[in-house]
Amino acid sequence: MLVRNNQLINDDLWIRNGKIMYPQDIFFKEKRKADYCFDCKGAIISPGYIDLQINGGFGYDFSFPDESTAEKDILLEVAKELPAYGTTAFCPTIVTSLPETYKKLLPRYQRRKGSAKDGATVLGVHVEGPFIDPTKHGAHRTDFLRQVPNGMDDILDCYGSLDNVSIITIAPEIPNVLEHVIPRLVDEYGIIVSLGHSLSNLTDGEKAVCAGARFITHLFNAMSSFHHRDPGLIGLLTSHQLSSSTPVYYGLIVDGIHTHSAAVRLAHCVHPNGLVLVTDAVIALGFSDGEYNLGENKITVKGKRATICGEETLAGSIASMSDCVKYFRQALLDGETNNSIYIKHHPQNEKHRFVVEAINSATLHPAQVLKIDKQKGTLNYGADADFILLDHDLNVLATYIGGDQAWCINDEWSNEKLLIKDNEQKEKENLPC
Repeated sequence: MLVRNNQLINDDLWIRNGKIMYPQDIFFKEKRKADYCFDCKGAIISPGYIDLQINGGFGYDFSFPDESTAEKDILLEVAKELPAYGTTAFCPTIVTSLPETYKKLLPRYQRRKGSAKDGATVLGVHVEGPFIDPTKHGAHRTDFLRQVPNGMDDILDCYGSLDNVSIITIAPEIPNVLEHVIPRLVDEYGIIVSLGHSLSNLTDGEKAVCAGARFITHLFNAMSSFHHRDPGLIGLLTSHQLSSSTPVYYGLIVDGIHTHSAAVRLAHCVHPNGLVLVTDAVIALGFSDGEYNLGENKITVKGKRATICGEETLAGSIASMSDCVKYFRQALLDGETNNSIYIKHHPQNEKHRFVVEAINSATLHPAQVLKIDKQKGTLNYGADADFILLDHDLNVLATYIGGDQAWCINDEWSNEKLLIKDNEQKEKENLPC
C-alpha cells in the first residue's frame, strides 16, 4: 500500500533516475515495462521522514562539536545514521550560542543532497535562538541571549551569513522583531520564521504571522500556557484574524515526555493539517544513558528523558522520528500508551486515517513548511524517490534515498531478497509487476 493523496491505496511505485514516475507515460508512450520489479510483501510505502528540528545524535552535537569531532563532517556522520530511523531529510539545529560559534559552524553546515551512500539530505540549518525570551529559555543559556535594537544589523552581526539557514526561531515580543526583523528575514533572505521560546500574547503572534512567520517551534513547550483570556501562541491554531490562505504550521515533540497525549489530540483536533512532528533529538539519540553536551550546557540522559544536569528542565529528546510517528499514531488511536483502560475500538477506515495522518505529519507537512512539497514528503509523480517501507505497526523495514536502498532492517528486506524475477520470465509466468 502507498500513502498518496491523504489515503492508503493499492498501487505500484515506479522509479527512474531518482524520481517517481507516472507509469502510464512509460507504458503507453515509451511502450516498455519495468526493468526490475520488487515485491514489498504488503508493507506500507511512505515518503521518507523529514525532521525540521534535530540538535544532533549518535554522539554528535551540532552546536558544540568537541575536539574529537572537530575534523569530522558531523552532518555526514549523522546523515548516514538517520535512514535507520526512516529519516531521509533534516534540518540540523543549532541552539542558542555565541556569535563566534555561529560564524564558525554555519559556513560548514551546507545544504547537501542525500544518497544511499551519504545518507539523509541536509535541508539547511534551523537556528533556534539567541533572540528568544529569557523567561522561556528552556535549556538555552540565558547569558547568550541577545536583543535586536538595530534590527537586521544585529541578526547579521550575530549569525554572519544566512546562506545555509532555512529556519530561525525567534520570540516576536522582542522589540523590533515584528517591524524590522521578520519581514526582512522572509522577503529578503527567504528564511522560514518560527515563533518560539516566547511569552508572546496572541495579538503579537498574529502580527508576526501577518509579517511573514509561518511556523511555531515545539508547541506547548517553552511558551505561555494556554489561557482562556489570552491563549498566547497556541491560539494561532484557531485565530480568525488570519486569512484562510495563510498557513500556520507548528512543531510538536511527541516522544512520550514533552507533550501529554491529551494535548497531542487537542492540537490535532484543532489544526491537523498544520501539525509537524519534530524530534528535538540531542547528541544521545541512538546512545545509552549518561552525560552529554547540548551546546554549552551539560545534560543528563536517563531512560527516555534528557534534562539539564542537576535540574528537571527538559533538554531536547532522545526520540527518533520513527518513535515520534508511532507515539503519535498511538495517541490518536489508543489514548495513553500501554494503558488498556483508554483503548478504543475504531473502525478500520479510521485506523487507516490515523496511520496516514501520523505519516503526513512527518513527511508532507514539514515539506510544506519549507515549500519543497513538490520534491519531498510525497509520493506524487515527479517527486524525489525518497521513501520507506513500514510494517503495520509503523516500524521501519527499509529506507530508500533517490530510489536506492540506504538501509534495511535485515537481509529479508534487502533489494536482493525483494527482487522479483526479470520481466521476461515474469511475462511467461504472468506474474504481476
